[in-house]
Amino acid sequence: MAGKTNYIERVLETVKKRNPGETEFHQAVSEVFESLKFVIEKNPEFEQAAILERIVEPERQIIFRVPWQDDKGKIHVNRGFRIQFSSAIGPYKGGIRFHPSVYIGIIKFLGFEQIFKNSLTGLMMGGAKGGSDFDPKGKSDPEIMRFCQSFMNELCRHIGADTDVPAGDIGVGGREIGYMFGQWKKLTSLFNGVLTGKGLDFGGSLARTEATGYGCVYFCEEMLKDKKESFNGKTVVVSGSGNVAIYAHEKATELGAKVVAMSDSNGYIYDKHGIDLDTVKQLKEVERKRIKEYVKEHKSAKYTEGSFDIWNVECDVALPCATQNELDEKAAKTLVKNGCIAVAEGANMPCTPEAVKVFLENKIAFGPGKAANAGGVATSGLEMAQDSQRLVWSFEEVDKKLHQIMINIYKSAKEAAKEYGTPGNLVNGANIAGFTKVARAMMAQGLV
Repeated sequence: MAGKTNYIERVLETVKKRNPGETEFHQAVSEVFESLKFVIEKNPEFEQAAILERIVEPERQIIFRVPWQDDKGKIHVNRGFRIQFSSAIGPYKGGIRFHPSVYIGIIKFLGFEQIFKNSLTGLMMGGAKGGSDFDPKGKSDPEIMRFCQSFMNELCRHIGADTDVPAGDIGVGGREIGYMFGQWKKLTSLFNGVLTGKGLDFGGSLARTEATGYGCVYFCEEMLKDKKESFNGKTVVVSGSGNVAIYAHEKATELGAKVVAMSDSNGYIYDKHGIDLDTVKQLKEVERKRIKEYVKEHKSAKYTEGSFDIWNVECDVALPCATQNELDEKAAKTLVKNGCIAVAEGANMPCTPEAVKVFLENKIAFGPGKAANAGGVATSGLEMAQDSQRLVWSFEEVDKKLHQIMINIYKSAKEAAKEYGTPGNLVNGANIAGFTKVARAMMAQGLV
Protein backbone atom coordinates (compact mmCIF):
# COMPACT_ATOMS: atom_id res chain seq x y z
CA MET A 1 0.00 0.00 0.00
CA ALA A 2 2.87 2.36 0.83
CA GLY A 3 4.16 2.17 -2.74
CA LYS A 4 0.75 3.00 -4.14
CA THR A 5 0.35 5.88 -1.71
CA ASN A 6 3.76 7.21 -2.76
CA TYR A 7 2.69 7.02 -6.41
CA ILE A 8 -0.42 9.05 -5.66
CA GLU A 9 1.60 11.58 -3.65
CA ARG A 10 4.12 11.98 -6.48
CA VAL A 11 1.38 12.70 -9.00
CA LEU A 12 -0.33 15.13 -6.63
CA GLU A 13 2.96 16.97 -6.06
CA THR A 14 3.41 17.27 -9.83
CA VAL A 15 -0.12 18.68 -10.14
CA LYS A 16 0.63 21.37 -7.56
CA LYS A 17 3.96 22.25 -9.16
CA ARG A 18 2.58 22.35 -12.68
CA ASN A 19 -0.54 24.33 -11.71
CA PRO A 20 0.67 26.89 -9.13
CA GLY A 21 -1.90 28.98 -7.27
CA GLU A 22 -4.87 26.92 -8.49
CA THR A 23 -6.06 26.02 -4.99
CA GLU A 24 -9.54 24.80 -5.94
CA PHE A 25 -8.06 22.44 -8.54
CA HIS A 26 -5.51 21.15 -6.03
CA GLN A 27 -8.32 20.54 -3.53
CA ALA A 28 -10.44 18.63 -6.04
CA VAL A 29 -7.54 16.41 -7.14
CA SER A 30 -6.49 15.75 -3.54
CA GLU A 31 -10.03 14.74 -2.59
CA VAL A 32 -10.30 12.26 -5.45
CA PHE A 33 -6.81 10.84 -4.96
CA GLU A 34 -7.48 10.25 -1.26
CA SER A 35 -10.14 7.75 -2.32
CA LEU A 36 -8.02 5.95 -4.91
CA LYS A 37 -5.34 4.34 -2.73
CA PHE A 38 -7.21 1.04 -2.62
CA VAL A 39 -8.04 1.18 -6.33
CA ILE A 40 -4.41 1.58 -7.36
CA GLU A 41 -3.45 -1.26 -5.01
CA LYS A 42 -6.03 -3.56 -6.57
CA ASN A 43 -5.38 -2.44 -10.18
CA PRO A 44 -1.60 -2.05 -10.68
CA GLU A 45 -2.14 -1.70 -14.43
CA PHE A 46 -3.48 1.81 -13.81
CA GLU A 47 -0.10 2.92 -12.47
CA GLN A 48 1.75 1.15 -15.29
CA ALA A 49 -0.39 3.02 -17.84
CA ALA A 50 0.08 6.36 -15.97
CA ILE A 51 -3.68 6.79 -15.70
CA LEU A 52 -3.43 9.30 -12.84
CA GLU A 53 -0.87 11.45 -14.67
CA ARG A 54 -3.07 11.47 -17.74
CA ILE A 55 -6.41 12.08 -16.05
CA VAL A 56 -5.24 15.20 -14.17
CA GLU A 57 -3.95 16.81 -17.36
CA PRO A 58 -6.73 18.28 -19.53
CA GLU A 59 -6.86 17.09 -23.10
CA ARG A 60 -7.24 20.70 -24.15
CA GLN A 61 -7.18 24.11 -22.43
CA ILE A 62 -8.56 27.08 -24.32
CA ILE A 63 -8.20 30.69 -23.13
CA PHE A 64 -9.51 33.55 -25.22
CA ARG A 65 -10.43 37.23 -25.04
CA VAL A 66 -14.06 38.35 -25.12
CA PRO A 67 -14.49 41.97 -26.23
CA TRP A 68 -17.97 43.48 -25.88
CA GLN A 69 -19.66 46.87 -25.85
CA ASP A 70 -21.95 48.18 -23.12
CA ASP A 71 -25.09 50.29 -23.61
CA LYS A 72 -23.05 53.51 -23.36
CA GLY A 73 -20.71 52.45 -26.12
CA LYS A 74 -17.77 51.63 -23.85
CA ILE A 75 -15.72 48.59 -24.85
CA HIS A 76 -14.81 45.97 -22.25
CA VAL A 77 -12.57 42.93 -22.51
CA ASN A 78 -13.09 39.79 -20.44
CA ARG A 79 -11.33 36.45 -20.47
CA GLY A 80 -13.04 33.27 -21.63
CA PHE A 81 -12.15 29.65 -20.85
CA ARG A 82 -13.02 26.16 -22.03
CA ILE A 83 -11.22 23.23 -20.41
CA GLN A 84 -11.85 19.94 -22.22
CA PHE A 85 -10.67 17.46 -19.63
CA SER A 86 -11.62 13.98 -20.74
CA SER A 87 -13.43 12.43 -23.71
CA ALA A 88 -12.79 8.80 -22.74
CA ILE A 89 -16.46 7.88 -22.33
CA GLY A 90 -18.19 10.45 -24.55
CA PRO A 91 -18.14 13.99 -25.93
CA TYR A 92 -17.00 16.68 -23.51
CA LYS A 93 -19.89 17.85 -21.31
CA GLY A 94 -19.95 20.58 -18.69
CA GLY A 95 -21.36 23.97 -17.88
CA ILE A 96 -20.32 27.56 -18.53
CA ARG A 97 -19.96 29.90 -15.54
CA PHE A 98 -20.06 33.71 -15.71
CA HIS A 99 -18.78 35.22 -12.45
CA PRO A 100 -16.03 37.67 -11.43
CA SER A 101 -14.29 34.91 -9.44
CA VAL A 102 -13.71 32.77 -12.53
CA TYR A 103 -10.10 32.01 -13.41
CA ILE A 104 -8.43 28.95 -14.84
CA GLY A 105 -8.10 27.20 -11.44
CA ILE A 106 -11.87 27.35 -10.84
CA ILE A 107 -12.61 26.03 -14.34
CA LYS A 108 -10.10 23.20 -13.96
CA PHE A 109 -11.54 22.20 -10.58
CA LEU A 110 -15.04 22.11 -12.04
CA GLY A 111 -13.93 20.28 -15.19
CA PHE A 112 -12.03 17.65 -13.20
CA GLU A 113 -15.06 17.03 -10.97
CA GLN A 114 -17.22 16.81 -14.09
CA ILE A 115 -15.29 13.78 -15.38
CA PHE A 116 -16.44 11.62 -12.48
CA LYS A 117 -19.88 13.17 -12.08
CA ASN A 118 -20.68 12.45 -15.72
CA SER A 119 -19.28 8.95 -15.41
CA LEU A 120 -21.57 8.23 -12.46
CA THR A 121 -24.70 9.06 -14.46
CA GLY A 122 -24.16 6.02 -16.67
CA LEU A 123 -24.52 8.20 -19.77
CA MET A 124 -21.94 8.70 -22.53
CA MET A 125 -20.47 12.05 -21.49
CA GLY A 126 -16.89 13.17 -20.95
CA GLY A 127 -15.81 15.99 -18.62
CA ALA A 128 -15.35 19.69 -19.39
CA LYS A 129 -16.09 23.16 -18.04
CA GLY A 130 -15.99 26.72 -19.29
CA GLY A 131 -16.71 30.28 -18.31
CA SER A 132 -15.62 33.87 -18.04
CA ASP A 133 -14.82 36.48 -15.39
CA PHE A 134 -17.73 38.52 -16.80
CA ASP A 135 -20.27 39.63 -14.17
CA PRO A 136 -23.85 39.49 -15.49
CA LYS A 137 -25.25 41.25 -12.40
CA GLY A 138 -26.55 44.71 -13.19
CA LYS A 139 -26.19 44.24 -16.94
CA SER A 140 -29.06 44.90 -19.34
CA ASP A 141 -30.41 42.20 -21.64
CA PRO A 142 -28.73 43.82 -24.70
CA GLU A 143 -25.40 43.87 -22.85
CA ILE A 144 -25.79 40.22 -21.88
CA MET A 145 -26.65 39.38 -25.49
CA ARG A 146 -23.61 41.19 -26.89
CA PHE A 147 -21.31 39.48 -24.42
CA CYS A 148 -22.76 36.01 -25.13
CA GLN A 149 -22.45 36.55 -28.87
CA SER A 150 -18.81 37.60 -28.53
CA PHE A 151 -18.11 34.63 -26.25
CA MET A 152 -19.63 32.24 -28.79
CA ASN A 153 -17.64 33.79 -31.66
CA GLU A 154 -14.59 31.99 -30.29
CA LEU A 155 -16.21 29.08 -28.45
CA CYS A 156 -17.94 27.87 -31.62
CA ARG A 157 -14.57 26.74 -33.00
CA HIS A 158 -14.19 24.16 -30.23
CA ILE A 159 -17.65 22.68 -29.60
CA GLY A 160 -20.22 20.52 -31.40
CA ALA A 161 -23.07 18.10 -30.73
CA ASP A 162 -20.66 15.12 -30.90
CA THR A 163 -17.56 16.98 -29.69
CA ASP A 164 -18.31 19.23 -26.72
CA VAL A 165 -21.75 20.14 -25.39
CA PRO A 166 -21.73 23.06 -22.90
CA ALA A 167 -24.59 23.90 -20.54
CA GLY A 168 -25.36 26.58 -17.95
CA ASP A 169 -23.85 27.13 -14.52
CA ILE A 170 -23.64 30.10 -12.12
CA GLY A 171 -24.52 33.27 -14.05
CA VAL A 172 -25.64 31.32 -17.12
CA GLY A 173 -29.32 30.45 -17.37
CA GLY A 174 -31.88 30.08 -20.11
CA ARG A 175 -31.41 33.66 -21.31
CA GLU A 176 -27.66 33.28 -21.80
CA ILE A 177 -27.96 29.82 -23.34
CA GLY A 178 -30.52 31.22 -25.79
CA TYR A 179 -28.23 34.05 -26.88
CA MET A 180 -25.28 31.68 -27.30
CA PHE A 181 -27.32 29.12 -29.23
CA GLY A 182 -28.61 31.83 -31.56
CA GLN A 183 -25.07 32.95 -32.32
CA TRP A 184 -23.90 29.36 -32.79
CA LYS A 185 -26.70 28.76 -35.27
CA LYS A 186 -25.84 31.95 -37.18
CA LEU A 187 -22.14 31.11 -37.36
CA THR A 188 -22.49 27.43 -38.29
CA SER A 189 -25.92 27.13 -39.96
CA LEU A 190 -26.48 24.11 -37.72
CA PHE A 191 -29.50 23.40 -35.52
CA ASN A 192 -28.50 20.58 -33.21
CA GLY A 193 -27.89 19.63 -29.59
CA VAL A 194 -24.68 21.63 -29.19
CA LEU A 195 -25.91 23.34 -25.99
CA THR A 196 -28.19 22.03 -23.25
CA GLY A 197 -30.47 24.05 -21.01
CA LYS A 198 -32.12 25.51 -24.10
CA GLY A 199 -35.64 26.93 -24.15
CA LEU A 200 -38.47 24.45 -24.60
CA ASP A 201 -39.36 26.03 -27.93
CA PHE A 202 -36.01 25.17 -29.51
CA GLY A 203 -34.79 21.81 -28.26
CA GLY A 204 -34.78 22.13 -24.48
CA SER A 205 -35.94 19.42 -22.13
CA LEU A 206 -38.77 19.49 -19.67
CA ALA A 207 -37.55 19.05 -16.06
CA ARG A 208 -34.07 20.42 -16.89
CA THR A 209 -34.69 23.52 -14.76
CA GLU A 210 -35.68 21.40 -11.78
CA ALA A 211 -33.17 18.62 -12.32
CA THR A 212 -30.20 19.50 -10.11
CA GLY A 213 -32.35 20.41 -7.11
CA TYR A 214 -34.67 17.44 -7.57
CA GLY A 215 -31.73 15.10 -8.11
CA CYS A 216 -30.03 16.26 -4.91
CA VAL A 217 -33.16 15.46 -2.94
CA TYR A 218 -33.63 12.11 -4.69
CA PHE A 219 -30.07 11.17 -3.73
CA CYS A 220 -30.56 12.34 -0.15
CA GLU A 221 -33.80 10.35 0.00
CA GLU A 222 -31.82 7.17 -0.70
CA MET A 223 -29.36 8.02 2.10
CA LEU A 224 -32.24 8.57 4.49
CA LYS A 225 -33.84 5.25 3.51
CA ASP A 226 -30.68 3.46 4.60
CA LYS A 227 -31.11 5.14 7.97
CA LYS A 228 -34.75 3.97 8.09
CA GLU A 229 -35.72 7.65 7.73
CA SER A 230 -37.45 9.87 5.15
CA PHE A 231 -37.96 13.56 4.38
CA ASN A 232 -41.43 13.43 5.88
CA GLY A 233 -41.58 15.65 8.96
CA LYS A 234 -37.93 16.72 8.70
CA THR A 235 -36.65 20.28 9.10
CA VAL A 236 -34.36 21.27 6.22
CA VAL A 237 -31.90 24.12 5.63
CA VAL A 238 -31.04 24.92 2.00
CA SER A 239 -28.24 27.38 1.27
CA GLY A 240 -28.58 29.50 -1.83
CA SER A 241 -31.72 30.74 -3.52
CA GLY A 242 -30.91 30.13 -7.17
CA ASN A 243 -32.08 27.40 -9.45
CA VAL A 244 -30.68 24.45 -7.49
CA ALA A 245 -31.82 25.70 -4.07
CA ILE A 246 -35.30 26.59 -5.27
CA TYR A 247 -36.02 23.15 -6.70
CA ALA A 248 -34.35 21.30 -3.85
CA HIS A 249 -36.80 23.20 -1.62
CA GLU A 250 -39.69 22.27 -3.91
CA LYS A 251 -38.95 18.54 -3.97
CA ALA A 252 -38.10 18.29 -0.25
CA THR A 253 -41.38 20.02 0.58
CA GLU A 254 -43.24 17.70 -1.77
CA LEU A 255 -41.78 14.77 0.19
CA GLY A 256 -43.10 16.17 3.48
CA ALA A 257 -40.20 18.27 4.77
CA LYS A 258 -40.24 21.87 6.01
CA VAL A 259 -37.53 24.18 4.65
CA VAL A 260 -36.87 26.87 7.26
CA ALA A 261 -33.84 28.76 5.85
CA MET A 262 -32.42 29.90 2.50
CA SER A 263 -29.71 32.38 1.56
CA ASP A 264 -27.94 34.45 -1.06
CA SER A 265 -24.43 35.91 -1.11
CA ASN A 266 -25.42 38.71 1.31
CA GLY A 267 -27.26 36.83 4.05
CA TYR A 268 -29.99 34.34 4.92
CA ILE A 269 -33.67 34.24 5.85
CA TYR A 270 -35.19 32.06 8.56
CA ASP A 271 -38.88 31.32 8.91
CA LYS A 272 -39.92 28.80 11.56
CA HIS A 273 -43.21 28.26 9.73
CA GLY A 274 -41.37 27.26 6.56
CA ILE A 275 -40.02 29.38 3.68
CA ASP A 276 -42.75 30.29 1.20
CA LEU A 277 -41.33 29.11 -2.11
CA ASP A 278 -43.65 31.16 -4.31
CA THR A 279 -42.25 34.34 -2.76
CA VAL A 280 -38.67 33.19 -3.28
CA LYS A 281 -39.39 32.30 -6.91
CA GLN A 282 -40.94 35.73 -7.49
CA LEU A 283 -37.96 37.50 -5.93
CA LYS A 284 -35.19 35.48 -7.57
CA GLU A 285 -36.62 34.28 -10.89
CA VAL A 286 -38.85 37.21 -11.85
CA GLU A 287 -37.74 40.35 -10.02
CA ARG A 288 -34.07 39.33 -9.59
CA LYS A 289 -33.96 40.86 -6.10
CA ARG A 290 -32.01 39.98 -2.96
CA ILE A 291 -33.32 37.40 -0.51
CA LYS A 292 -33.69 40.03 2.25
CA GLU A 293 -36.77 41.36 0.45
CA TYR A 294 -38.59 38.21 1.62
CA VAL A 295 -39.11 39.58 5.13
CA LYS A 296 -41.17 42.50 3.80
CA GLU A 297 -43.94 40.09 2.87
CA HIS A 298 -43.47 37.55 5.66
CA LYS A 299 -43.32 39.21 9.06
CA SER A 300 -42.61 35.93 10.85
CA ALA A 301 -39.32 35.62 8.96
CA LYS A 302 -35.98 37.04 10.03
CA TYR A 303 -33.10 38.18 7.81
CA THR A 304 -29.48 37.89 9.00
CA GLU A 305 -26.45 39.41 7.27
CA GLY A 306 -23.77 36.87 6.45
CA SER A 307 -24.74 33.85 4.38
CA PHE A 308 -22.28 31.39 5.98
CA ASP A 309 -24.08 31.68 9.32
CA ILE A 310 -27.08 29.85 7.88
CA TRP A 311 -25.62 26.61 9.27
CA ASN A 312 -26.34 27.81 12.80
CA VAL A 313 -30.02 27.11 12.12
CA GLU A 314 -31.09 23.78 13.64
CA CYS A 315 -32.13 21.18 11.08
CA ASP A 316 -32.41 17.47 10.40
CA VAL A 317 -31.13 17.73 6.83
CA ALA A 318 -28.70 20.25 5.32
CA LEU A 319 -28.54 20.86 1.57
CA PRO A 320 -25.66 23.23 0.68
CA CYS A 321 -26.63 24.51 -2.77
CA ALA A 322 -24.75 27.82 -3.10
CA THR A 323 -21.03 27.66 -3.93
CA GLN A 324 -17.71 25.97 -3.21
CA ASN A 325 -16.31 25.90 0.34
CA GLU A 326 -19.35 27.55 1.92
CA LEU A 327 -19.58 25.03 4.76
CA ASP A 328 -16.45 24.73 6.89
CA GLU A 329 -15.36 22.62 9.85
CA LYS A 330 -16.93 24.94 12.42
CA ALA A 331 -20.27 24.89 10.60
CA ALA A 332 -20.10 21.09 10.28
CA LYS A 333 -19.57 20.71 14.02
CA THR A 334 -22.52 23.03 14.65
CA LEU A 335 -24.75 20.90 12.40
CA VAL A 336 -23.66 17.73 14.21
CA LYS A 337 -24.27 19.34 17.60
CA ASN A 338 -27.74 20.44 16.51
CA GLY A 339 -28.75 16.90 15.50
CA CYS A 340 -28.39 16.98 11.71
CA ILE A 341 -28.55 13.43 10.29
CA ALA A 342 -27.90 13.97 6.56
CA VAL A 343 -26.03 16.40 4.29
CA ALA A 344 -26.22 16.33 0.49
CA GLU A 345 -24.20 18.71 -1.67
CA GLY A 346 -26.31 20.49 -4.26
CA ALA A 347 -23.39 22.72 -5.29
CA ASN A 348 -19.90 21.82 -6.47
CA MET A 349 -17.64 21.09 -3.48
CA PRO A 350 -19.56 23.33 -1.01
CA CYS A 351 -18.12 21.50 2.02
CA THR A 352 -14.46 21.92 2.89
CA PRO A 353 -12.36 18.75 3.38
CA GLU A 354 -12.36 19.43 7.13
CA ALA A 355 -16.16 19.64 7.16
CA VAL A 356 -16.48 16.37 5.24
CA LYS A 357 -14.19 14.70 7.77
CA VAL A 358 -16.44 15.88 10.62
CA PHE A 359 -19.52 14.42 8.91
CA LEU A 360 -17.90 11.07 8.20
CA GLU A 361 -16.44 10.75 11.72
CA ASN A 362 -19.85 11.44 13.24
CA LYS A 363 -21.69 8.96 10.98
CA ILE A 364 -23.71 11.71 9.30
CA ALA A 365 -25.03 10.50 5.95
CA PHE A 366 -23.04 12.58 3.47
CA GLY A 367 -23.66 12.84 -0.27
CA PRO A 368 -20.73 14.41 -2.16
CA GLY A 369 -21.49 16.85 -4.96
CA LYS A 370 -20.18 14.75 -7.81
CA ALA A 371 -22.92 12.24 -6.91
CA ALA A 372 -25.66 14.26 -5.21
CA ASN A 373 -25.75 17.12 -7.71
CA ALA A 374 -25.33 15.02 -10.84
CA GLY A 375 -29.04 15.37 -11.67
CA GLY A 376 -28.46 18.50 -13.72
CA VAL A 377 -25.91 17.02 -16.07
CA ALA A 378 -27.87 13.75 -16.18
CA THR A 379 -30.89 15.61 -17.50
CA SER A 380 -28.64 17.52 -19.89
CA GLY A 381 -27.65 14.10 -21.20
CA LEU A 382 -31.33 13.26 -21.59
CA GLU A 383 -31.77 16.55 -23.48
CA MET A 384 -28.94 15.51 -25.81
CA ALA A 385 -30.73 12.20 -26.44
CA GLN A 386 -34.00 13.97 -27.25
CA ASP A 387 -32.24 16.40 -29.60
CA SER A 388 -30.49 13.55 -31.43
CA GLN A 389 -33.83 11.83 -32.01
CA ARG A 390 -35.80 15.05 -32.65
CA LEU A 391 -38.17 13.97 -29.88
CA VAL A 392 -39.75 15.67 -26.86
CA TRP A 393 -40.37 13.62 -23.73
CA SER A 394 -42.98 14.59 -21.14
CA PHE A 395 -42.01 16.09 -17.78
CA GLU A 396 -43.05 12.84 -16.11
CA GLU A 397 -40.87 10.74 -18.45
CA VAL A 398 -37.78 12.88 -17.84
CA ASP A 399 -38.38 13.08 -14.09
CA LYS A 400 -38.80 9.31 -13.89
CA LYS A 401 -35.53 8.74 -15.77
CA LEU A 402 -33.79 11.32 -13.55
CA HIS A 403 -35.07 9.65 -10.39
CA GLN A 404 -33.79 6.26 -11.53
CA ILE A 405 -30.40 7.70 -12.50
CA MET A 406 -30.01 9.21 -9.00
CA ILE A 407 -30.96 5.88 -7.41
CA ASN A 408 -28.38 4.15 -9.63
CA ILE A 409 -25.70 6.69 -8.70
CA TYR A 410 -26.37 6.08 -5.02
CA LYS A 411 -26.18 2.32 -5.47
CA SER A 412 -22.93 2.57 -7.47
CA ALA A 413 -21.29 4.78 -4.84
CA LYS A 414 -22.53 2.60 -1.98
CA GLU A 415 -21.35 -0.64 -3.62
CA ALA A 416 -17.93 0.78 -4.58
CA ALA A 417 -17.37 2.04 -1.04
CA LYS A 418 -18.15 -1.42 0.32
CA GLU A 419 -16.05 -3.25 -2.28
CA TYR A 420 -12.97 -1.18 -1.47
CA GLY A 421 -13.22 -1.47 2.30
CA THR A 422 -14.91 1.77 3.38
CA PRO A 423 -18.62 0.90 3.70
CA GLY A 424 -20.89 3.92 4.08
CA ASN A 425 -18.25 6.37 2.84
CA LEU A 426 -19.99 7.77 -0.24
CA VAL A 427 -17.13 10.19 -0.91
CA ASN A 428 -14.84 7.23 -1.56
CA GLY A 429 -17.59 5.32 -3.29
CA ALA A 430 -18.46 8.11 -5.73
CA ASN A 431 -14.83 8.82 -6.56
CA ILE A 432 -14.01 5.15 -7.07
CA ALA A 433 -17.10 4.32 -9.14
CA GLY A 434 -16.64 7.39 -11.33
CA PHE A 435 -12.90 6.90 -11.76
CA THR A 436 -12.80 3.18 -12.53
CA LYS A 437 -15.20 3.48 -15.46
CA VAL A 438 -13.13 6.25 -17.05
CA ALA A 439 -9.84 4.48 -16.28
CA ARG A 440 -11.00 1.26 -17.93
CA ALA A 441 -12.10 3.23 -21.02
CA MET A 442 -8.69 4.95 -21.18
CA MET A 443 -6.92 1.59 -20.93
CA ALA A 444 -9.04 0.14 -23.73
CA GLN A 445 -8.37 3.09 -26.06
CA GLY A 446 -4.59 2.99 -25.80
CA LEU A 447 -2.16 5.85 -25.27
CA VAL A 448 -4.17 8.83 -26.50
